[in-house]
Amino acid sequence: MADHQKIHPVSVPEQEAPLPKPTAPLVPRGSSRSENGDPERQQPPPPLKRSLTPYSPLKPPKKKRGCCIRCLCWTCCLFFLLIILIGIAAAVIYLVFQPKIPKYSVDSIQITQFNLNYDSSLSATFNVNITARNPNKRIGIYYENGSHLSVWYKGTNLCEGKLPKFYQGHRNTTQLNINLIGKTENATNLLQLVQEDRQQGKIPLNIRVKVPVRIKLGKLKLMKWKFLLKCSLNVDDLSQDNVIRIRDNKCKVRFRF
Repeated sequence: MADHQKIHPVSVPEQEAPLPKPTAPLVPRGSSRSENGDPERQQPPPPLKRSLTPYSPLKPPKKKRGCCIRCLCWTCCLFFLLIILIGIAAAVIYLVFQPKIPKYSVDSIQITQFNLNYDSSLSATFNVNITARNPNKRIGIYYENGSHLSVWYKGTNLCEGKLPKFYQGHRNTTQLNINLIGKTENATNLLQLVQEDRQQGKIPLNIRVKVPVRIKLGKLKLMKWKFLLKCSLNVDDLSQDNVIRIRDNKCKVRFRF
């Protein structure tokens, strides 16, 4: 018997799967391609434009100027605050103490000397009585040293003196007797004017008083002030050892720190 031939299956090598065809054309050699696209088709960005400005010199720093302005503002604020505080204090004092201006009047004048000397000078000695009234209920007045009182006739100082130092209490009336002495050079023309005014019956006189005072509010003694008193009066005569009649008098008071 013939030998049976054995047939063995032979494995046929599998064929490799065909590569997919490219959908885009291949990039030729010598060219470049990026993921963002073709560089030849992309437009370059527009060039930057520089704005040319004219040259200006550098300005100095404003720090010092700003500091001056701030200091000025703070000064003005403190000044206005001080004015407000002073106004409040003045309102409180006015409501609590109700201050009133003192009143003064010239009661009488006595002339012990008023004659013309050999050298044409005039010697005058007056004795003046002044009444000072303090109408305040809670305010006292200290009259300090350094006062000055003078009698004037048409711009000429006839005589002068001073007030005594004293304290005037609440609602107090004080009568002051003051001696005044003076000498006027070249008084011949002055006596002629006195004779003319005597014939008319009115001889104008001015009494001026400057006196430093301290105001007492309750137990508080304030700073020193200065009273300026001016009394205008008309008398009938200026003869020596004669009763001088005061026809009218008016006194005004001013204050000064």
